Amino acid sequence: MTLERTFTRNVPKPWGCTDLRPWNAHHGEGPAIGEVWFQRTDRKASESALLLKILFTNEPLSIQVHPNDAYAQSIGLVHGKCEAWYVLSALPSARIALGLKRRLTTSELRASIESGSIAELVQWRRVKGGEAILVSAGIIHTIGSGIVVVEIQQRSEATFRLFDYGRRRELHTDFAVAAASGEHAPPQTPLRKLTEARTLLVADPHFVLEQVELPHGSDWELQAPGETWLFVLEGRAWVGTLNACKGEAIFLEADSARLQVGSEGLKGLLAYVGGEPNPNLLCALEADSAGIPNPSREQGILKLEAMGAFVPSQSLA
Repeated sequence: MTLERTFTRNVPKPWGCTDLRPWNAHHGEGPAIGEVWFQRTDRKASESALLLKILFTNEPLSIQVHPNDAYAQSIGLVHGKCEAWYVLSALPSARIALGLKRRLTTSELRASIESGSIAELVQWRRVKGGEAILVSAGIIHTIGSGIVVVEIQQRSEATFRLFDYGRRRELHTDFAVAAASGEHAPPQTPLRKLTEARTLLVADPHFVLEQVELPHGSDWELQAPGETWLFVLEGRAWVGTLNACKGEAIFLEADSARLQVGSEGLKGLLAYVGGEPNPNLLCALEADSAGIPNPSREQGILKLEAMGAFVPSQSLA
């Protein structure tokens, strides 16, 4: 049984930012940080199946593709990489690229990588805060500048670059051609309301991503039979004995925890292993499941806050 506060590790990237606020304390001098990884507190624990991170883009990422499980295993990797993004913020002009404008044969794809024309063939579109996007293995993609996203992915760094905007990093033409579908991206699945509190954002065979919105002063049981990550978007809550505030993440596995929501309410993301939504993931402990705060519970939370119990933890990055 596991219930842990995660700590963060900042990862420099040439396309990153020097000011990560309000999601991270890093700002000012120093290298550009492109990714903030959330990691388990127990360093001796077995490696998690999923990786949770935030990406900050000041320039576009490379145009890239990830392998599926079958191809990854054929080249000696444990598994492939499917990922999903939740857009925290985006400039009005911000764009992502997902899939290609037209289908390319294998030879056409290889030629476009070698000539650099692949940059003109990816399908760009605008994005805005609050969007969720599934990036399946084999889909050519990139993230443009001016965007902050939460990413949940299979724990793999199998990324094959097709184009890198002159950064002189290695391209992976052979691997990319073998891994890529060379197709349009399939349509995104519409959001689906599971309960008053839960909205299904993404359901992939490897993981499920939900958004939860819980009213202030409410009391819940969070049931996590498998690996589960909670990321706080807004508000605050106690998860068991751990407090969780905006920008923080909690890891659970084979466990359940009481989730007591603060006076600001709680909006968050829940990501967990499995291909279908867990119907028992979140259960109301009192008669406020319809969104009606319980006055006695709310007073208790307010007292905790007044005592300084909800103090954001310090990043170990």
